[in-house]
Amino acid sequence: MIDEGNLPNAIVETVRRLQDKGFNHGNSGNVSRRLSGGMLITPTGANSANLTPDRLVHVDAAGVVTGECIPSSEWHMHAAILNAYPAANAVIHTHADACVALACLRKPLPSFHYMVAAFGGTDVRCARYATFGTVDLGASAVEALKDRTACLLANHGMIAIGKTLEAAFQTTVKLETLARQYLMALQVGEPALLPEAEMERVGKRYGNYGTGLLPG
Repeated sequence: MIDEGNLPNAIVETVRRLQDKGFNHGNSGNVSRRLSGGMLITPTGANSANLTPDRLVHVDAAGVVTGECIPSSEWHMHAAILNAYPAANAVIHTHADACVALACLRKPLPSFHYMVAAFGGTDVRCARYATFGTVDLGASAVEALKDRTACLLANHGMIAIGKTLEAAFQTTVKLETLARQYLMALQVGEPALLPEAEMERVGKRYGNYGTGLLPG
């Protein structure tokens, strides 16, 4: 469990856990957490070995940067998501292997498993392709996240959002696991998909179907 009592430390801990899981390699991926008037985000070039709390960067609602480092090249995307979805306080972006593989096929994660309903609907969408670090990538992610807590980014990676860093981290783990299992199933055949009525029934048991509710 990530303790958010000290947000800078919590972000550094989240980056370490993502790298320990093998979801990010080298300097890939980034993490942000909403703060009053803006967000705190990992700097460009960050990884678990070189990131310290004092290297995090504050970006306010007008895009004004405060800090000694340069914010992640994806800060436009993080800002767009936090602006579009006020219930989300944390955004995680990774290049986790199975998610990237599925995103490179430009396929959504369909209802092959009932747990897909935990993301808020019958699938996890794959956002249309946009160049990394652009405002357009942020717009693409916002579109794909409507009523969802995660999405894939075409030819790029994945996004997970949550009320807390822990919630976004757990959503990241769940999405990478399900993406890997879906790709495994595809290797031996075409998985049977659960019908929408069943996904709606499952989603209601989760309490988030079609609402994009962000579990804590």
